[in-house]
Amino acid sequence: MDRALDRIALVNRSSELTYTPAWWVPGAHLQTLWGKLARRSQVVATRSERWITPDDDELEIHRLLAPSNAASDTPRVLLLHGLEGTIRSHYLQGTLALAQARGWAADVLVFRGCNGEVNRARRMYHSGETTDLDFVVRRLTRENPHQPLLLAGFSLGGNVLLKWLGEHGADAPRQLRAAAAVSVPFDLERGARNIERGFARVYTWHFMRSLRMKALAKLERFPDLFDATALRRARTLFEFDDAVTAPVHGFAGANDYYSRSSSLQYLSTIRVPTLLLSSSDDPFLPPQVLDEVAVVAGQNSFLAAELWRKGGHVGFVSGRFPQDTHYYHEERVIEFLGLQADRTSAAHTH
Repeated sequence: MDRALDRIALVNRSSELTYTPAWWVPGAHLQTLWGKLARRSQVVATRSERWITPDDDELEIHRLLAPSNAASDTPRVLLLHGLEGTIRSHYLQGTLALAQARGWAADVLVFRGCNGEVNRARRMYHSGETTDLDFVVRRLTRENPHQPLLLAGFSLGGNVLLKWLGEHGADAPRQLRAAAAVSVPFDLERGARNIERGFARVYTWHFMRSLRMKALAKLERFPDLFDATALRRARTLFEFDDAVTAPVHGFAGANDYYSRSSSLQYLSTIRVPTLLLSSSDDPFLPPQVLDEVAVVAGQNSFLAAELWRKGGHVGFVSGRFPQDTHYYHEERVIEFLGLQADRTSAAHTH
């Protein structure tokens, strides 16, 4: 991993930002948990809309308007949250605040069932489900044909984003200028196994409590959707995906779901400038997976990989003192996307 980090560190020279993990947030788990447990709450005012999907379900979109005097080429950024995230997720609110400070428009796609309601369709959301993202992107580009579009995804949302980018390759909408993906579980099966080890089981407990409640509520509406006994037996994410995610969404089992949905296999066909920001101490993923990401990124000029030694999972807490806290991943995402938008706008002008 050291060799990969040394080689990819050159990418950082394109950034004016520096990242030094906060000495007062030691260890991967504290980095991972800091934002949820200790970060000051920050709420950016957004307008909520319900968009009807092609399968007659609803998606909740939270919208931040650009200033009324903004130029027509002011970027719009679409954000995707992680597993069991909501509009209140700290990394979403932090990134929204940075977009707002730049005068950008911004939208948050809340995945089905993550707005506190049971969605209407028989299906839910999962790490490889890209049709909702495609639907939202197509609508945004149709309604704003001259506005640069930027995409950013965190954790599960990053996997969905990268899979969608790889699926479409050079056929991605022309308005799409750049993307960024943070702490992505590039290999879903190895990630699911890694989160079952040691202290990381705390994350499994947290996710399972929420996922089980949602699945039971779904079963009340659709009693034949999956085997309730298998759900009751499930204690790990792998077992939940084998009992619920896979049968609901047409996979043969958890292994089939992970195999077909992991974004690692889609990286080579991405044709949009894309930042991959991860850390090798991410408890949601074994570091060997990032070695493989580094190899693919080295062969695809559209990928800018920043793989750090420390940062946890969607953590990247920095700052000399607690009263001067910075969240590098959010600042870097906005910086990268803005730089790419400026470059493409200049190219289109000339």
